[in-house]
Amino acid sequence: MASAQKKAQQLARQLFRASLVDNELSAERVGGVLEYIEKHCPVHPRPVLSAYHRLVAAEVARGQAIVEHAGAVTASALTDIAAKLTKRYGRQITASAKRNDALLAGVRVRVGDDVYESSVAGQLAALANSTT
Repeated sequence: MASAQKKAQQLARQLFRASLVDNELSAERVGGVLEYIEKHCPVHPRPVLSAYHRLVAAEVARGQAIVEHAGAVTASALTDIAAKLTKRYGRQITASAKRNDALLAGVRVRVGDDVYESSVAGQLAALANSTT
């Protein structure tokens, strides 16, 4: 069974690479890959599709900045955040706002697995951890 799982992972990675154009995910190519899988069903389609989905979702998350906020965030602030992150990462980043009243004040920005936080809640948590 481990061999089948490994083969599914390998096929998913090959399909993922076929979904990239100039190292960027192409919606058109993803559609083509899904059509290919539908027409040429692999032996174990569920593990292949699951692994492919994880790879595509991770790549999509790498290009999105989720800006969590407690107060108001203006469109120009989101544009500025996206521009700075685009410069920092060297790839196009889009920003979207998500309200999170637990932050109290400030923002938390998540790009893929990276988290940048400048919030009162984060500072209080850091203070609590440093005193224990």
